[in-house]
Formats: sequence, structure tokens, C-alpha cells
Amino acid sequence: MEQRHKYRLRVEMCIGTIIDVHKRIQFSFENEKLLSQFEQLRRAVNNMDMTQVCERDVVLVEQATNALLCEFRPVFENGDYGPVYELPSH
Repeated sequence: MEQRHKYRLRVEMCIGTIIDVHKRIQFSFENEKLLSQFEQLRRAVNNMDMTQVCERDVVLVEQATNALLCEFRPVFENGDYGPVYELPSH
């Protein structure tokens, strides 16, 4: 698989994970604008020229995603919400 395609997949997975987490908790925070912005970002990545992207760029996106997920950890640890994914995602 071409490296640029791998970069795109990694970025898309980060965005998809954020969208999935937001959908799980949206009833409490009700911020459709935020969800809409991530959906727009997902579409923009599909049109992005990945020849301009390097490993460092993708790692920055992954690190930012991990930091955001750490911010959500207390929301899920207190038991108010179940898992984001009910079944293993492959």
C-alpha cells in the first residue's frame, strides 16, 4: 500500500474516532456545530493532496487526537456512558 494512502487512512481514523466519541456523548453536550465541523474536516481530508503530508504531520494529528481522548476519559470512566464501540471495529 502506498505511503500516502496510509497517511490518509491514519488521519481519517483519527477524525472518525473523534466523531464517534462525540456522537456517543452529544446528548449531554449538544453541540451539533462541532460535529458538523468534524464532518467537514473528514470531507476535506478526502480532497487533500497527500503528497504534501509527511509522517510528522500525521503523528501530530494522532497526538492531538490522543490528547483530546484523554480529556474525555473522565466522562467515560464515571460510568455515565457505555463504550463508544459496542462491538469490535475492524
